[in-house]
Amino acid sequence: MSDHSTLRNNLVYASKFASVALSHVTREYPNKLDHVLLSADDAKRPRALHPIFYGSFDWHSCVHGYWLLARLYREFPNLQQAGHIRALLNEHLTADNVAVETEYAAHPSRAGFERPYGWAWLLKLCAELRLNESEEGQRWATTLKPLAEVFAQRFIDFLPTATYAIRSGTHSNTAFAVTLGLEYADAFGDHELGNMLRAAARRWYVNDKNAPAWEPSGDDFLSSTLVEAECMRRVFTPAEFRDWFAAFLPNLTSREPAALFTPAIVSDRTDGKIAHLDGLNLSRAWCWRALSAQLPPENDGGAVMQSAADAHLRASLMHVTGDYMGEHWLATYALLALEA
Repeated sequence: MSDHSTLRNNLVYASKFASVALSHVTREYPNKLDHVLLSADDAKRPRALHPIFYGSFDWHSCVHGYWLLARLYREFPNLQQAGHIRALLNEHLTADNVAVETEYAAHPSRAGFERPYGWAWLLKLCAELRLNESEEGQRWATTLKPLAEVFAQRFIDFLPTATYAIRSGTHSNTAFAVTLGLEYADAFGDHELGNMLRAAARRWYVNDKNAPAWEPSGDDFLSSTLVEAECMRRVFTPAEFRDWFAAFLPNLTSREPAALFTPAIVSDRTDGKIAHLDGLNLSRAWCWRALSAQLPPENDGGAVMQSAADAHLRASLMHVTGDYMGEHWLATYALLALEA
């Protein structure tokens, strides 16, 4: 994998990513459950608890594995694996299966289930299905909508209590959750959710300046600095964003803070936490590419960001497959980077 061209024009990447996702979204074991047992009756195997999202090692990875497949299915109608993806979605996205997932997620004692990362990815998946204008795409989106509504309401209930942003480089990151949640709110015209997400992001991040970029930590897969900027790109108007971003990373053209321009070293890809760092490289590439498009052509920062994106892609794109600790999720972030 050395060609960093846009995925839309690269069927090789699309086919490779589809194959790897199809190999794990229905692979039940090994499995890492996020599961609160409310009684002895809750001691069940993953597929009984989650008849759709039981694969890919953990629930949220399975959700964004489905997103990857749905995205490729819409963007590449001639994809070799299109028939397999269609069959998977028809088999698993049924009203009965969604009802089980919804009942589980909606239980009051599970209000923290997958907060906020899994919430956001489920909403993004539903938004992707909505963007598929075919009859089957709309049917899949409608079928999944009750589960999406649970997580939309979770956000609505949670955001007023979230006094502080969560700036980690892992699943709890609030900027990443807002970024994905907005896609659902906009796709479905959920103005209440969209307004609350935008207001929360402004409350948390509007005054941020001179980002220190204390990263990476040893198990980051998100750049807390860059994903915040990507979030605010979607929250602000273009003019507001340019002003905010100039103060947020004022030394961009000098490639400072240097940590943001230096790909992370991944010392052991069989270690699930250390393997996160390949995701960090890919998510940085995604953010750098998306952010660079917001600068006018005469701004040297755009070329600096594109160069940084390419360096991060070179470091980790070849490692999307190999060991299951990365293979069960990394293709999603490679897709985000290549499509940006």
